Amino acid sequence: MNLKDYLILKKISQITFANSIDVSPISLARYLNGVRFPDKKILSKIIKYTNGVVSADDFLFSQKKIDKLTNTEEKEILHMLKKIRNGSKKYIGKAITMIESSLEKDRILSEFLIDNFNYNKKSLRIGITGVPGVGKSTFIESLGVSLTKQNKKVAVLAVDPSSQKTGGSILGDKTRMEKLSINRKAFIRPSPSQGQLGGVAKKTRESILCLEEAGFNIIFVETMGVGQSETLVNDMVDIFLVLLLPSGGDELQGIKKGLIEMADLLIINKADNDLLNAAKKTVKDYQNALEISGRKAHDYGPSVFSCSSISSTGIDKIWDSVKKFIQKAKKEKKFEKKRVEQKIKWLWESVGLKTDEIINSRLKKNNLVHIIENKIKNQEISFYYGSRLIFEILKKIY
Repeated sequence: MNLKDYLILKKISQITFANSIDVSPISLARYLNGVRFPDKKILSKIIKYTNGVVSADDFLFSQKKIDKLTNTEEKEILHMLKKIRNGSKKYIGKAITMIESSLEKDRILSEFLIDNFNYNKKSLRIGITGVPGVGKSTFIESLGVSLTKQNKKVAVLAVDPSSQKTGGSILGDKTRMEKLSINRKAFIRPSPSQGQLGGVAKKTRESILCLEEAGFNIIFVETMGVGQSETLVNDMVDIFLVLLLPSGGDELQGIKKGLIEMADLLIINKADNDLLNAAKKTVKDYQNALEISGRKAHDYGPSVFSCSSISSTGIDKIWDSVKKFIQKAKKEKKFEKKRVEQKIKWLWESVGLKTDEIINSRLKKNNLVHIIENKIKNQEISFYYGSRLIFEILKKIY
């Protein structure tokens, strides 16, 4: 950790720290700005004072300014931030593109942008999942249009499956929400999942923060509904909605224990025309299943509703239930508690991602690792033995 970050983190003034290591504030300022490198005596004091958190390497590598932006770049990002806060869809889109980018320069730029966010706590994050064909996009559009009529600003992060060749979105949810996509109070962003588990994009959380900074009241996170996306979605939203199809009465689809434990609302969509009676029966079947499982609606388990996204029948009732759920969560202090827990999870997931990136980049440059890979390819050693060898290399590097 560089010394400047350490002082900010520990809330230690530069004058206080300068006095602690017996240097003038001007000399300390030169160390912090990379103008001068501290001598051995001063360096020893810094290491001792910071319990080794700040080392000689931090001063050495800071000279390279690996993660530093030029004044022009900082001004451009701050200009982008101003436009985002003013609600410019053009700059919101640019920011999310930069956040999702895998380029090292874009990572540095996006981190600077996010560091300057005010963090809007007034937004509501809603997760939407369900099997393909259940009508997630139609449901979101129906509810979203209704909310914009109530003067709400609505954003949708529709996580699409990725093209294996380009990494871009395939389905394009924006084209399936025509009314909402042209609404001035709405913003839709199809984001490629880039192979992430269950269709939750790697940078979805950062994109949510960007939309909150832009002042959106309601943010929907729609996933493909494939794989194990439920847990990931639940860790980034305030309420989790699961959409289901009317069943023929033979069996309940998706009535998995894990799904029921995470769902806050179960919604039987497409309750219209020939499927209306089947939808009513499916609602009762799920309510009975919840009673049997010991999870009563409203108290310990999800409420069950039916709706028609095409005619908007039942949409208002669902929104009322969402509001009651959030009001109750806030009253019982569960809302803020969940947000705090999510932040800690995001912290360690971010640390994990950065650690993986550093380790992988260093290992890929190691000649011994290439030799081990070739031996495994040629079946000269097992991958268990190979992993042990690579772990020994890791211990030497770190």
